[in-house]
Amino acid sequence: MSKTLVLQSHRHPLPISWLETCIDSVKRWAGLNKFEYQFLGDELLDYVPDVLLEKTKTQCVIATDLARLKALQAYLAKGFKTVVWCDADFLIFNAEKFILPVELYAVGREVWIQYDGKNSQKLTAHVKVHNAFMMFRQGNVFLDFYTDTAERLLTLNQGNMPPQFIGPKLLTAIHNIVQCPALETAGMLSPLVSKDIANGGGSALELFQQKSPQPIVAANLCSSLFEQGEMSEEEIEKCIEELVTTADCFC
Repeated sequence: MSKTLVLQSHRHPLPISWLETCIDSVKRWAGLNKFEYQFLGDELLDYVPDVLLEKTKTQCVIATDLARLKALQAYLAKGFKTVVWCDADFLIFNAEKFILPVELYAVGREVWIQYDGKNSQKLTAHVKVHNAFMMFRQGNVFLDFYTDTAERLLTLNQGNMPPQFIGPKLLTAIHNIVQCPALETAGMLSPLVSKDIANGGGSALELFQQKSPQPIVAANLCSSLFEQGEMSEEEIEKCIEELVTTADCFC
């Protein structure tokens, strides 16, 4: 058995064609490093207690945010020395330079570029962390803490929950206090940045590069916002093409 497991999940069949490109990029990276790889479908949700599945039945993304944590715990318990989670829309576009850190755990870096208000053309950058990439090694104490906190918040909550309730929102709140190790090369692209990459450049991409602590070699492409119509299929496919073919421009 390999000492490292890379885990991904998505419902079947894939609803977006370009997700296959992202998934294949993670598989290739895992193979390049001789990591074990496993893809889970709906069985990922088996890790979530029935009462919480019922509570989140109209917000599957919240259930999967908890499920991934419990799955990672389970695979560490099975004997893997390191477990890695990558979302299905996480693209590794420079596999040779995407290197796991030496820390006991790490999360992804989010530099979110958006307009400052509905009618504003001024761009703002929000620097956070994300859970589209996570790595945990044997001996870390953070995974158990994060999982327990997420499950407890879901159990106690009696009102509306935003989609990122126990994902990036909770993770960033914890990070703001304890400064979690962040793998700076594991980024996230907002629609404005993805569009600029597809178009060969622009002010959103420039601000992203200015505010990013390091150049990225992998990125979450935010399929949820694609599904909401914030990017066209042509734009996201062109973005992927540019990232893959001009990887050195970003790293």
